[in-house]
Amino acid sequence: MDDVKRLLEGFADRAAEALPDADIEADVTRGRRALRRVKRRRRVAGVLCVAAVSALALAIGNQVKWWGNSSEVAGGTSEPEKTAAPRRTAPAAKPSSGETMSMFGASVVQLVANKQPWNTIDCTLMPKGWTAETPVAANRVVLSQPKTRTADSAAKVVLQAAPQARSLSAVRVADGNGKTFHIGTLDGRLTGQVKLTDQWLLVELPTGTVEWPDDVLRRFMDSCTVN
Repeated sequence: MDDVKRLLEGFADRAAEALPDADIEADVTRGRRALRRVKRRRRVAGVLCVAAVSALALAIGNQVKWWGNSSEVAGGTSEPEKTAAPRRTAPAAKPSSGETMSMFGASVVQLVANKQPWNTIDCTLMPKGWTAETPVAANRVVLSQPKTRTADSAAKVVLQAAPQARSLSAVRVADGNGKTFHIGTLDGRLTGQVKLTDQWLLVELPTGTVEWPDDVLRRFMDSCTVN
């Protein structure tokens, strides 16, 4: 401030004669007030600038945090979504080799004791609910159910003795009790045959049947004899 005062005094000494004497003290006072106002403006501007920079940094930081954390939403936080574990369903059962679909849906023929003697063909077992049609031929037995029509031969079980084996399609062979059982198809019907002494026993099942699994058919044939 002394430098300002000396500068003003120097100007005052060189003042023109027509001008009034300079008021050095008043000028110094006005200069000091002006300098204080400049300093205040700078301090206020500096504070405002710092506040603006801080607010901008805070806003950017919050925005980055909001976008970076997917679990936070405006107005609060949300719990992470829980995804249900995928349900596993057991695969459908498939019949193994030698089994028919009767084991997986349709009822299976139940074999019961046969209390009625037949002719040269005789079996100790027979399907429950079935009876032999009369008269019984010497080498042929026909089994039917009460609801089966007489002319509906495709719905009946036919047992026949023959000196020679028949040719079956899609044959499955199994051994048991010293016998060899052949099961396949004959003229579209599920058929089994087995050799008993010197004769072959042929058993033709109803067309399209799924009620005779291979093991049931083998048990039925194993109970039969040919005299």
